[in-house]
Amino acid sequence: MKRRLLFGERMLLGEGKEPFHAVIPFRLRGVFEEKDIQYALGRLQKKHPWLRANIHIDEKNVPWFEVPEQTSPIPIRIVDRKSEEDWQQESMQEWHTLFDYKNKPLIRLVWIKGNDSSDMLLVFHHCLCDGGSAITLIYEFLKVLDDPTADIGMENPILGIQDVVPAPILKNNRQRFKAKMIGRLATLTIKCIPVSKKAIDRQTDYLIHWKLDQTTSQQLISHCKSLEITVNTFLSATVLDIFKNVRGDKAFNKVSCPVDIRRFAPQVKEDHIFAFGLMIVLSSNPKLDFLDNLRLMQNYVDRKTAKLNPYITMMVMESAHNALNSFTKLLKRGKSSNDCMFSNLGRIQIPHQYQSFTLETIFSPSVLGPLGNTTTMVTSTYQGVMDFSFVGSEGYLPYHEALAIRDELIDSIKRRLNYQAAS
Repeated sequence: MKRRLLFGERMLLGEGKEPFHAVIPFRLRGVFEEKDIQYALGRLQKKHPWLRANIHIDEKNVPWFEVPEQTSPIPIRIVDRKSEEDWQQESMQEWHTLFDYKNKPLIRLVWIKGNDSSDMLLVFHHCLCDGGSAITLIYEFLKVLDDPTADIGMENPILGIQDVVPAPILKNNRQRFKAKMIGRLATLTIKCIPVSKKAIDRQTDYLIHWKLDQTTSQQLISHCKSLEITVNTFLSATVLDIFKNVRGDKAFNKVSCPVDIRRFAPQVKEDHIFAFGLMIVLSSNPKLDFLDNLRLMQNYVDRKTAKLNPYITMMVMESAHNALNSFTKLLKRGKSSNDCMFSNLGRIQIPHQYQSFTLETIFSPSVLGPLGNTTTMVTSTYQGVMDFSFVGSEGYLPYHEALAIRDELIDSIKRRLNYQAAS
């Protein structure tokens, strides 16, 4: 079984010499055996063919996912647990540890082993899958770890664009012509944009983590519902405000928000191993106050998402493979134009209590790659608690400014909730 990497996947892979990794840590209360963990990982590989795949580069220098006859198990690295913060250091180490993509799977597990409490880190190359896929993998892994006989089904894997874009669209001459022309225009534009000879020195990478307490988390969700504003829009607007306050003229007033393709392409199932995303860029109006900006931004989000078309987007990108190198250079060497990427995974619906262990918490994923500004904030909610991971690099956002952004973000949320309660 094999398939050619799509444009976005090739971009994330690059030449395979620079890591572009996502890490999702979670904490378990219980006692575990390595053989049981390996068995559960093996069941994931049995269900999902691409978890067994290596990457093969053909004679035209095109990468393919390919499942070999003799597959390698998902590697496990075991570390003795010394503190509750070990997972942060191990996450940062995993960002920079390359996958041997020609010979081994593009996924691995780190087990920070304690006596009765363990942290586990699911690590994968971002060209393999997105955060939504990874959350499903954790759900399935824990289900089998708890009950080796559990049925997790079998994935019918995506074998190419034809498994995502409906045939009436993919074979429509008008749509194909439109996609090709947009792709050619984008290719020409990208090749004409001047870039520097060297990539920006991103210097030291860092990870900042925090949680809102359960009361504050629930108040925030309720407050957004009362305003008829999504939590994502509220937090995006707040992030834009805080970047402006902390960075002043260095702020760009732009935040990029990934949108799950599964909302618009029902062909991509929850348990599909897939790494294609859509994007919306948000900005605030400096002439408006926070509440008016919220309404304006929510209206923009609603209109923009209504127009998102994953099918045409995929067709355009697939027509632009010859622009891949130029696009990658632009991302690596071009000037940064946004403050950060902000991603809200929303409520994670994975059981808390199992027969032989407890899932105490899931930490929000962290992602780091070589394509431009690394500043990324990811939030998720588990057991009613909102969790944040904030990734950055000194060359883009100094660490002391990132700490100030975290502190002001927490303070701003609580201040607005307190004002709402008082009024």
